[in-house]
Amino acid sequence: MNFEEFAAKPLLAKVGIPIPTGMLAHDSKQAASAGEALGAVIVKAQVPTGKRGKAGGIIVADSAAETQAAAEKILSMTIGGTAVEKVLIEQRAAISQEYYAAILNDADSKGPLLMFSDQGGMDIEEIAQSQPEKLRQLAIDVRSGVQLSEVKALVEPLVDASVVQPLADLLCKLYQAYADNDAELMEINPLALLDDNSLMALDCKFVLDDSAIKRQQELAKHGTPDKLTGRELAAQELDLKYIDLDGSIGLLANGAGLTMTTMDVITHYEGSPANFLEIGGEAYTKATEALKLMLDNEKIKSLVVNFCGAFARTDVMTEGVINAWQELQPEIPVFFSIHGTGSIEARAMLKDRLGMDSFTTMDEAIQAAIQAAGSAGGANS
Repeated sequence: MNFEEFAAKPLLAKVGIPIPTGMLAHDSKQAASAGEALGAVIVKAQVPTGKRGKAGGIIVADSAAETQAAAEKILSMTIGGTAVEKVLIEQRAAISQEYYAAILNDADSKGPLLMFSDQGGMDIEEIAQSQPEKLRQLAIDVRSGVQLSEVKALVEPLVDASVVQPLADLLCKLYQAYADNDAELMEINPLALLDDNSLMALDCKFVLDDSAIKRQQELAKHGTPDKLTGRELAAQELDLKYIDLDGSIGLLANGAGLTMTTMDVITHYEGSPANFLEIGGEAYTKATEALKLMLDNEKIKSLVVNFCGAFARTDVMTEGVINAWQELQPEIPVFFSIHGTGSIEARAMLKDRLGMDSFTTMDEAIQAAIQAAGSAGGANS
């Protein structure tokens, strides 16, 4: 779950990281009042997406009138597909240097990763590509937490000696905010060194781990849930894990890991997945609803069904899909890959009831689906 800046920054302040004085405004009159109270300000669109500045959603203002005009302009915008409904108005800071700091979940180290750069205010992807020596990283062991000595060693090559200690202290607080709030990402960009040599977080991006929402229910009230498509909303009501994507290859698999792997293989062979749909061992009871969801997507030109069973039986899952297929009788080409527990029975059932053969490997099924989608004029290959 994403949090807009105005909702993320108080989490930093709670652990002692300074943030600018600011006010939230939902219309231009509120913005004018904020400008009058705060003086020289910066007016920022509040949307759960990045690159607001490039979209024109961040404007500097020196008076109440300018603040009102800036708010009127920004509140008429749509940024990243989201209409701007509120702006954050903050006192401007006297900036000497801008840094980048973030802690995120890292798949490689299987834990939190602290990232720091002295090139703040830029896209971190640009820094990593053009100046990799300017982006330093520290894997954190969750059992022992962040160590001040390691953080000091991380930042020392990039900053003035006078800043090392206060900067390391702040980054330790950033880890506290990350851990306290079950974050997937806690990012400050820019983290400003001010003219008086103090530090201040001028922006904050916070992403709450969705699996922690039940534990962080009060916090989640302030988040901005992802906007769901009609199919995604329908799937949610059915307790199915479904996500719409932009491709032409429909996908039905059991288990999130297998579903992600199948998506990766589709991409590897220059196809494009149309959805994420993990149906698990309940295929027998939910296959019809799942298949209806996919058939509702006109972009889908072919379908891959990939089942791999260990504790779950593939014959039970396959029977659910066969029942759905015979009930709905879709015309879309379908390609099966079935392995593991019950696969012999599943393949026999598939042959007997639908006259189809399961492919020997997942790769073969996916390649056939991509070719079929291309023949239908819908593959991105």
